[in-house]
Amino acid sequence: AIMVTIEVAGRAIRLLPQKAAFLPDTHTLLIADAHIGKATSFRALGVPVPRGTTSETLSLIGELVARHDARRVVFLGDFLHSARSHVAATLDAVSRWRALHPTLELVLVRGNHDDRAGDPPASLGFTVVDEPLMDGGLAMCHHPEAVAGAYVLAGHLHPCVSVHGRARERLRLPCFHFGAQVGVLPAFGSFTGMHPARVAPGDRVFAVADDAVRELPT
Repeated sequence: AIMVTIEVAGRAIRLLPQKAAFLPDTHTLLIADAHIGKATSFRALGVPVPRGTTSETLSLIGELVARHDARRVVFLGDFLHSARSHVAATLDAVSRWRALHPTLELVLVRGNHDDRAGDPPASLGFTVVDEPLMDGGLAMCHHPEAVAGAYVLAGHLHPCVSVHGRARERLRLPCFHFGAQVGVLPAFGSFTGMHPARVAPGDRVFAVADDAVRELPT
């Protein structure tokens, strides 16, 4: 796996090929748009999607916590996909995962889906806050809107970039997109969809593909 470390607001940030970011100075893992329970919601609406995505998503978070020695996970909004995500099977899976990580600090910065889905059950031990969560020159948000006096790290947009493959096909790759005041993380969850990043002069874009993060020329 190839990760990239950049500096934003005087803070080092590791951009991970698993579509998450890590702040080594505070041992904090950042995850945008996990959308836990989205597959369950899809199936409830009759859309045939694979089972087991919640468990896969949670186990990947656990692997990242272990690999990077994370002590805190900050979810940049949209942890649960919808009110349908509160079904017993989904919450049981999250509860089992939480039991494996009892000392891990979990923070949710509320996003638009969290407003509809409701906060995670208190038994899961989340700290739930409204945006922005100020953190040493950084503003952790769900919506990518500028915050005075801070650099914003956000989600919501599910950014991607189009590149040309070897057979001249166009590939859409999830990306990290860093502008002058706001950085947007790719969506972490499955079946989340992607939207082309609007790249301005001077922005930095890091595409995720083949277990690697690579900066693209802009």
